[in-house]
Amino acid sequence: MNDATRGTGGPGDGTRAVRAGLPEPVKHEPTLPGPVFAAHFHLPGDPTGPYTYGRDENPTWTLLERAIGELEAPGRDDVETLVFASGMAAISAVLFSQLRAGDAVVLPDDGYQALPLARAQLEAYGIEVRTAPTGGDAQLEVLDGAKLLWIETPSNPGLDVCDVRRLAEAAHARGALVAVDNTLATPLGQRPLELGADFAVASGTKQLTGHGDVLLGYVTGRDAEAMAAVRRWRKITGAIPGPMEAWLAHRSIATLQLRVERQNATAMRLAEALRERPEVTGLRYPGLPDDPSHKIASQQMRRYGCVVSFTLPSRERADGFLEALRLVDDATSFGGVRSTAERRGRWGGDAVPEGFVRFSVGAEDPEDLIADVLRALDLTAG
Repeated sequence: MNDATRGTGGPGDGTRAVRAGLPEPVKHEPTLPGPVFAAHFHLPGDPTGPYTYGRDENPTWTLLERAIGELEAPGRDDVETLVFASGMAAISAVLFSQLRAGDAVVLPDDGYQALPLARAQLEAYGIEVRTAPTGGDAQLEVLDGAKLLWIETPSNPGLDVCDVRRLAEAAHARGALVAVDNTLATPLGQRPLELGADFAVASGTKQLTGHGDVLLGYVTGRDAEAMAAVRRWRKITGAIPGPMEAWLAHRSIATLQLRVERQNATAMRLAEALRERPEVTGLRYPGLPDDPSHKIASQQMRRYGCVVSFTLPSRERADGFLEALRLVDDATSFGGVRSTAERRGRWGGDAVPEGFVRFSVGAEDPEDLIADVLRALDLTAG
């Protein structure tokens, strides 16, 4: 596992997170300016300058985009970040701005459950969609002739990991662009652009903002022409975040390293505790030395994430377990400071057993959280 604090040099992750995107200090001004609520700006004469109309740019977005860019690609000035109204808005912007009728795209068949919706729309537009599992770098087998390779690592909810460097090199050799969904890892867990990807895409709704009160997405890219197309798509669709959401996201990034350290450490402890339970099968956490994804995850990830997945013997057992938890909310999404868990089969979009549980570890004291989980397992053992 790479150095989790220093990364590729320069400030540590905590220092970078608390300073990311802040403007130069001005006497009597706040360190992080408040949200700018504006549909239009004063614009006499020719329309020059950065801020003309609220659908195109906003000063609050600018600071947030700068902050995310500093986390995804520290020390680089050749990347651009664009924020969106949600993670799916960001995903859609890359897919639909880069692909045309007759193109082919490779998607994971075990990724986020909204990807099948995107697939249906892509196919309606005459785009060929190929799929393969994340694990074992299986997407390599269907890559020839594709215009875009979409990677999700670790995958949600199965937590498989693929070799981003290997896949990116193979895709580029075939003339394909590479996008990596970095939602589960966050920029403090892995940096896809450093691994060779053209786009890092994520839902900022999850651990990046971490409080369960903001919908947000972003795209960070290193190819100016490709990012211009993403920006144009955002303008056409109007899939923009509100200034309040953008400001809340930027404020929340300041504590990202603190939250990630606690949540990831507790996730490891929880996974170790669950490994000792006979009723738990299919336990996955990339940080476990015996996890199938551990070797490659250790080579490309600096932290392993806050999500643990496992299967209980039946749907009824899983539902009973979730109901018995006191410190964990039965809710979808992940990455928040309050632990959440859910039986993913209730949505019907994931190829998982009925008793499959996705558990998102929060910032509670680890002893309290693990005791609550073990108590709930004991209560439902009969």
